[in-house]
Amino acid sequence: MAKLSLSFLPLVLALILSSVRHSEQRQSSEAQTLLRITQLINFPVLKSLNNDTDFCNLEVNAAFTVSCYEGSITQLHIIGEKPAPLLPQNFSIDSFVTTLVKLPRLKVLTLVSVGLWGTLPAKIARLSSLEILDVTSNFLNGTIPPELSSLTGLQTLVLDDNMFSGPLPEGLSSLPVLSVLSLKKNSFNSSLPSSLSDLENLRVLGLSQNRFHGELPDLSRLTNLQVLEVGDNAFGPQFPKLGKKLVTLVLRKNKFRSSIPAELSSYYQLQRLDVSSNVFMGPFPPSLLSLPSITYLNFSGNKFTGMLFENLPCNAELKAVDLSSNLLTGSLPKCLESDSKDRVVLYARNCLATSNQNQHPVQFCLNGALAVGIVPDQSKRKKASKAALAIGIIGGIFGGVLLVGLIFLVYRRINTNKTLKKSPPRSITENASSGYTSKLLSDARYISQTMKTGALGLPSYRTFSLEELEDATQNFDTSTFMGEGSHGQMYRGQLKDGSFVAIRCLKMKGSHSTQNFMHHIELIMKLRHRHLVSALGHCFECYLDDSSVSRIFLVFEYVPYGTLRSWISEGHPRRSLAWTQRIAAAIGIAKGIQFLHTGIMPGVYSSNLKITDILLDQNFGAKISSYNLPLLEKNMEQGGHGVSSSGSITSSTGARKKHDDRTDVHDFGVILLELIKGRPVKSEAQIEDLEDQLQGALTADDAARRSVVDSRIKQTCLDLSVKTMMEVCVRCLRQDPADRPSIEDVLWNLQYAEQVQDAWQGGESQSSEDSPVSSPKPPRLAFKL
Repeated sequence: MAKLSLSFLPLVLALILSSVRHSEQRQSSEAQTLLRITQLINFPVLKSLNNDTDFCNLEVNAAFTVSCYEGSITQLHIIGEKPAPLLPQNFSIDSFVTTLVKLPRLKVLTLVSVGLWGTLPAKIARLSSLEILDVTSNFLNGTIPPELSSLTGLQTLVLDDNMFSGPLPEGLSSLPVLSVLSLKKNSFNSSLPSSLSDLENLRVLGLSQNRFHGELPDLSRLTNLQVLEVGDNAFGPQFPKLGKKLVTLVLRKNKFRSSIPAELSSYYQLQRLDVSSNVFMGPFPPSLLSLPSITYLNFSGNKFTGMLFENLPCNAELKAVDLSSNLLTGSLPKCLESDSKDRVVLYARNCLATSNQNQHPVQFCLNGALAVGIVPDQSKRKKASKAALAIGIIGGIFGGVLLVGLIFLVYRRINTNKTLKKSPPRSITENASSGYTSKLLSDARYISQTMKTGALGLPSYRTFSLEELEDATQNFDTSTFMGEGSHGQMYRGQLKDGSFVAIRCLKMKGSHSTQNFMHHIELIMKLRHRHLVSALGHCFECYLDDSSVSRIFLVFEYVPYGTLRSWISEGHPRRSLAWTQRIAAAIGIAKGIQFLHTGIMPGVYSSNLKITDILLDQNFGAKISSYNLPLLEKNMEQGGHGVSSSGSITSSTGARKKHDDRTDVHDFGVILLELIKGRPVKSEAQIEDLEDQLQGALTADDAARRSVVDSRIKQTCLDLSVKTMMEVCVRCLRQDPADRPSIEDVLWNLQYAEQVQDAWQGGESQSSEDSPVSSPKPPRLAFKL
């Protein structure tokens, strides 16, 4: 028996050696694959890797992580800095994925902010073991490959912050264990397939900031769904059918027009609810204030009606409530009047019985309710009619006596009304503040809580130390210097966490303590919006002898893709922006201006906007980089008055003009002019000449209008879209500020131009008779003044 066992020993040893040799060969092959991947994406942190690198035993690194199991690579994480630059023109997404699929046991693939661009190839589905795929913050475009539906083990699919478009593939519903589906900040432009309701294991569904439209499918079957975020789309008009385990529900900025269903009051796990900026109507449901888990409620910008009462209960953990811009009457609940710094409550532009936060008269809300079709309940009206009939019968018995009294009362009432009509009405005027007073600045608040807590992708505002800024700029080395303007010097810096920032250095004139500037700092920290280059923090440098401020450093987010002009001017080496991208940039600028005017109190006006002040982020989103910060104007005041481009005194340094907001509209019109023409506009005379060209083109035919448009894009734009943009531009440039449109009307019409262009392109450039935009919603060119 022993001899038999010994006879098998060489065979066993051979099998073991063969297995080890095969494992080593596999490891060597996968190492070569990883090296090839690092070469394809040219990732800086990967340059030190070579053939001798033991990938399975690398030290943990936030930017590059590899995990192995039984000698095979099972996880690959490559995370770059935001914003990531595009990979070079010779990069091929097809070659990259072809290399990736040589890691057959890969379960987790994370490629965040790497700079990938192109259409995601179908061969990504060859990673048959994949459970998690995250390609956030790249430049991937096109549709989601339907072949992804073959990845039956896929649990998490995150494609946020890319340029994916088109409809969602029906096959997504065949992913049996998918629990997270996040497609935020893309360009999907379809309705949702009803098959989404088949994803029984789905816990997170994120679709915000796309162009989805139509009704949301019935999601009540998704009994495990906890997070639903579909803000900034065109869903509606009915409130969606949902399961009761939701923790977060975000429906803001859509086209919902229904009432809030009663069953929402039974969502006991709901913590965050945001239905702002829709047209929801009907009674406000006060029971939502006392949901056991609720911490955040935003109902602003709707048509909710009803009377609030002081004794309504609230959840003690409620941190933020925004009821602004509705049709609410009655009294603010006592539980919302807390002075706690941990709770923010906004309720302006209702008809509540309070002098706080700019309330309308009660009649405004009653008329508004009728205007949106909210009428008293019919059964109550019938009961009231019966009661009135009964009273009438009883009253008839005493009619003789009462008739005389009624005639006397009517006579007196008529005489009283005549007297009142003769009395001249009192003129109520609003005295504009001459600049930003300390009280206004200290009380500055967001009109909408959404703007305050919205996902900007920015860190919290904070105070920086001078040492941090010196380290970030190599002690303000000349290599980091970006330029100098009237508002100080600009430097580019890199913080210790790897993020890039722009630092503005202001040398103070005069002697002031840090306290003199804190009101301005409190306002600046509230100016955070995705279409503004937002402040991240500040730093005071003081003199040693008297502790007065010598320099102030303002730290802003760094926007990498240069100015808007550099992407549209003829002869510039950059690729020219397409017509749809130009419309999107114009919309972004208009939204930034709208936020400056209305997003906080007091608003920021007369910002002397120029196209060179508009920067583009990694998604070609427009950001206003230079606007009328009161701190900057305060420093200039000591050397003279600040003057805007139109010659008027700026709102920070002089009395507010009646049409201050229309100054920014004129500057915006000049930017539109350059977007349409595709070449710099540098003088007032040139503006007038080009305005005349546009005015003439508006009354001409399609061919004449196209002759005025930038030649590089004139064949790719719909005439109706071009005509709308021209009309907006001409009206913005009118000499009399009172004749210029409001920024809200400008924004509406730009979105209309975008809508018809998108519909035309979606129809593969059909003729106007056959295209889906043949009977569009009419443009709102009758601007409000």
